[in-house]
Amino acid sequence: MDQSSPFEDQLAALLPRLRRFAHALSRDPTDADDLTQATLERALHSKAQWQPGTRLDSWCYRIMRNLWIDTARSRSRRLAREAPEEKGLNIGQDPRPGIEAAVDLRRVMAAMTQLPDKQREVVALILVEGFGYREVSEMLGLPIGTVSSRLVRGRTALLAMVGEQ
Repeated sequence: MDQSSPFEDQLAALLPRLRRFAHALSRDPTDADDLTQATLERALHSKAQWQPGTRLDSWCYRIMRNLWIDTARSRSRRLAREAPEEKGLNIGQDPRPGIEAAVDLRRVMAAMTQLPDKQREVVALILVEGFGYREVSEMLGLPIGTVSSRLVRGRTALLAMVGEQ
């Protein structure tokens, strides 16, 4: 019988938080699942690089963010050469049934998808995940003033979007 290590137990406990951050980055449930899985694979493969005593969550968020940046770059290069598959799949579909949100959380998450990437990741880490400004600053490699500025702009935009609906 396999016994999991403390590292793997901590990683498993982070799954819901990693999944939420993946959704905030990708804006798509399927992409979020793929990003979460890739992050877990990378974390398990790179387990020796993590230093016990440091924050595993910050380390995993950084892995996820770097994977998402790589994915976005790859996708933009591919889209420059090909038409998106969705264009062909959605012909004849009426988008109206999916527009009305039933819950406030769904409205906020939908509004978050409209935020610029830089604001969305800061809003997700601070307002959704509960990290402090300094932690997010270190995680993203940004000055605290930049983190604060992005949070204020993102929060203001979210309030305006949710208030309009």
